[in-house]
This record gives sequence, C-alpha cells and structure tokens, in this order.
Amino acid sequence: MAITVLIPTPLQKFTNNEAKVEVDSGNITELIETLESNFPGIKQRICDESGAPRRFLNIYANTEDIRFLDGVNTELKDGDEVSIVPAVAGG
Repeated sequence: MAITVLIPTPLQKFTNNEAKVEVDSGNITELIETLESNFPGIKQRICDESGAPRRFLNIYANTEDIRFLDGVNTELKDGDEVSIVPAVAGG
C-alpha cells in the first residue's frame, strides 16, 4: 500500500533532497519506522526520546491532524497522503 509522505525542507537532507517519498505503512507508527529504515536518522528528527512525535511537528493524515484522530495509531490506506509540518512561531 503506497502512502505519499510530504517531507519538509529541513528533513529533505535525509531523503536525498526529495520533497515527496512513498512508503508502505498501515499506520503512523509504521510509517515513521519505514521512513527510518529507508532514510536513517530521520526518526530522531521526527520523534522525541520516548518515540512520540515531537511537539513542534504537526503530522497530518490527508488533511486531518493525527492528534484529533488516533494519534500514532491512525490507520492509513493506499493512496493516503501524510504531511509532516514543522510548527511556525513568531510575533
């Protein structure tokens, strides 16, 4: 099952400068593990020491924030699009 993952610019150094990658995953946890398997080092930029997504990153399954779905257990299906979006702050 092919899931398209949109990679933010700061993480593209791990994906050979690719802004989009495709992975096979059944949920967000598997997606992060597959990304790490394919692009070593990316997981520590996405997840904290406990393995949870970092607070300053927003992860969307299609257009829904996973925090309002089932978190890292959010199920994915063929054709879904996952966006990893760094939080923006300023004043």
